[in-house]
Amino acid sequence: MEYKKEDLITVVIEDMGIDGEGIGKIDGFTFFVKDAVIGDVVEAKIMKVKKGYAYARLMRIVTPSTERVEPRCRYHKQCGGCQIQALSYKKQLLFKEDKVRNNLQRIGGFPSELLNRVMEPIVGMDTLEAAPYHYRNKAQFPVGETKEGEIIAGFYAGRTHTIISNTDCALGVEENRDILEAVLQYMRENRVAPYHETTGEGVVRHILIRKGFAIGEIMVCIVINCDALPHQDKLVDALAAIKGMASISVNINKEKTNVIMGRTCRTIWGEDIITDVIDGISFFISPMSFYQVNPIQTEKLYRLALEYAGLTGKETVCDLYCGIGTISLFMAKKAKMVYGIEIVEQAIDDARKNAERNQIDNAEFYVGKAEEMLPRLYEEKGICADVICVDPPRKGCDEECLATMVKMAPAKIVYVSCDSATLARDLKYLCANGYELKRICPVDMFPHTVHVEVACCLQRVSS
Repeated sequence: MEYKKEDLITVVIEDMGIDGEGIGKIDGFTFFVKDAVIGDVVEAKIMKVKKGYAYARLMRIVTPSTERVEPRCRYHKQCGGCQIQALSYKKQLLFKEDKVRNNLQRIGGFPSELLNRVMEPIVGMDTLEAAPYHYRNKAQFPVGETKEGEIIAGFYAGRTHTIISNTDCALGVEENRDILEAVLQYMRENRVAPYHETTGEGVVRHILIRKGFAIGEIMVCIVINCDALPHQDKLVDALAAIKGMASISVNINKEKTNVIMGRTCRTIWGEDIITDVIDGISFFISPMSFYQVNPIQTEKLYRLALEYAGLTGKETVCDLYCGIGTISLFMAKKAKMVYGIEIVEQAIDDARKNAERNQIDNAEFYVGKAEEMLPRLYEEKGICADVICVDPPRKGCDEECLATMVKMAPAKIVYVSCDSATLARDLKYLCANGYELKRICPVDMFPHTVHVEVACCLQRVSS
C-alpha cells in the first residue's frame, strides 16, 4: 500500500526510538509516532512520508498500553523536556538500558556476547512513588511574552523557541513556582520588559534557579540584557522572603545569541555561592558552575566511578573535564594524588576552593585543554597517571584527547558519559588502541526523559 500525507492509520506500537517516539509497522512500513508508548494501539495522522518510513501525529489512543501511566504534568506533550513521562518508570529504565546497548552495538561495534558479560543493570532511583519527581536541583526558565502582551516564564516547546507558560514543572524543586511567580509579578508591577529574541530588546532573558538539597540553600540568578535590573530592591525583597533563599544575582548577557549565560555575574543579595554535600564532601556552587542536576543519582554514579577505578591509595589519577572537582574529590579519598584538568577557569577556581574547604590536600587543579595539559604535566612534572577519569560534555572527547590518553597509557580509564552514542564512538577508538571494555553500567539521572548517564571501566591490554 502507498501511504501519503494526511492519511489516517491504526498501528500497534512495538518499539521506541532514541528520542522516545513510538515505532510501529504495517506490512513492513515503519511509522514514528510521537507521544505513543510501547504496547499502545493508536490512530495517527501521517505528517511526512519518506522512503520506507513515515512520521505521524498521535490522534487518539485506541487501546492503551499496560505500561502507560498518567503523566503528572499537563504540558508533557508540548514541552521538549519530558519525552517519556507517560511510560511506567520500570519500562523507562528498560528503554534506557536498551538504548545504551543498541548504541554500543551499532556505533561501537561491540558484540552482544561481550555486552552480556560486561554490562550491568541500570541504576534507577529508589522511590516509593510510581515514578520520581522533583529531583532536579537546577532549572533555567526562559522569559517571554504572549501575543496579548502577558509576561510568562516556562520552557520551550520541543524543537522551537516558543515558550510554554509553566511555573510548576514536576521535575524541578517545589520552590520554583514561588520564585517564578515573584519574578513575573515584579516585572508586571515595575514594567520590566522580557527579552525579545527577534529584536534584541527587553530586559529579562532567563531565570536560573539552583538548590542545594543537603542544606536547602537556594540560588536565583536573573539573566538580563542590560547592566542592572531596574528597581532591583523590590525584586530582592520579594525573593529574600522565600524560605531557603541564600543568593540572588544577575548575569549580564547583551549578545544576540541563544547561549543562556553571559560572562559576567554580580551578586545583588546574599552569598556568591550556595553549598551542597555529596557523600560527605561539600561543594561550592556558583551560578556558572557545572554541577550534576540530580544529587541523589550523582552520588550513585560517582561511587560507581570510584569502584571502577579500583584505587588502593597508591595511584595517581588524572581527571579530565573535571568541572568544579566533583569526581576529583571523590577519587582523592582513595588515591595517592589527583590532578583535575578543566578548560573553564571559573570552574577550576571553584574546584580549588572545594578542595580547600574539605581539607583535601592530595588534589591539584589546572586550567587548560586535556590534550595539552596531560603531556605538559608529564614533561614538566613527571606526572604519569595510573588511572585517567574522563567526564566530557555531550559531544564526547575530541580525537586528539583520546589519542593523548592512549599515549599516556594509564592502566585504567574510567569514562563517565551523558550521551551513549558519542560514548560508543569513543570506546570504539580506545578499544582499537590498546584497551578492553571491562565493566559498563547505565545510571538514570534524568527520569521521564530519554537521557541516561553511563559509567565505564576500560583496562589496558598487557603487551
